[in-house]
Amino acid sequence: MLPYFIMLVFCGIPLFFLELSFGQFASLGCLGVWKISPMFKGVGYGMMVVSTYIGIYYNVVICLAFYYFFMSMTNLLPWTYCNNPWNTPDCSGVVGSSVQLNSSLVNTTTSLVAGVMEVVNRTKRTSPSEEYWKHYVLNISDDIGNFGEVRLPILGCLAVSWFVVFLCLIRGVKSSGKVVYFTATFPYVVLTILFVRGITLDGAINGIKYYLTPQWEKVLDAKVWGDAASQIFYSLGCAWGGLITMASYNKFHNNCFRMDLGDCGSVGRVVVLQSEGCGFDSSFLLPYVDEPMGKALNLKLPTDLCFSV
Repeated sequence: MLPYFIMLVFCGIPLFFLELSFGQFASLGCLGVWKISPMFKGVGYGMMVVSTYIGIYYNVVICLAFYYFFMSMTNLLPWTYCNNPWNTPDCSGVVGSSVQLNSSLVNTTTSLVAGVMEVVNRTKRTSPSEEYWKHYVLNISDDIGNFGEVRLPILGCLAVSWFVVFLCLIRGVKSSGKVVYFTATFPYVVLTILFVRGITLDGAINGIKYYLTPQWEKVLDAKVWGDAASQIFYSLGCAWGGLITMASYNKFHNNCFRMDLGDCGSVGRVVVLQSEGCGFDSSFLLPYVDEPMGKALNLKLPTDLCFSV
């Protein structure tokens, strides 16, 4: 956490304030604002390209969230057991893969014991949620030359996600400003729910101890500082052009400095709260997933953690 806070104070917040001031002063977007110095106009085009790529990337993540939301509307979640066509012999779940499940109620205690015994007897194990994510949702091909097939359910969810974006932006800043009331508060509701659920999981204390125990030898690792910087840039949206564009709609004499570093609702504190909340929620989940699978506790999070847990 030390690299994270240092990057926030000395890199994130100053850049955040700079872009707000720049956009508000010029009242122009990330392309037009560089009229102040035409030789840096390429920076504006770079911001636009980065924002385009990130927008496409985030919409894919949203479409996957929609997909899991729709698929969760069943009595028995398909990623909780192993007797599915996409599962491999290495699958080990709470519900035993040797039992043919039907729509009747499953004896949870018996299935749990069977699942634990199956886990103990195997050397190479994967969770049913991980196999559902890789072998069914993504249907990952075995080679880069094999493009695979278009997953129609994913394509449909992607269309839904783009349609939601269209509705949010249909009236420009008037509609997007109202949408922010939901998008800025709902993640904290989810984080709170995950926090309450996480502290009740087995091994939650071990995850918190691991998360809060300093590993001073990694302070000298350049990758740690790079990860901290990327997290700050993703959280604050610096250097993407979005801050400059949104700030261009502010009144010329608006006190953006106070908005940035003022009271308890300041951006810096909110970002810290959000990032640390995600960190705590992840630390609760990892021991619950890794320990039954026989894996050593490691908080080096994969990018697809939320879909494979």
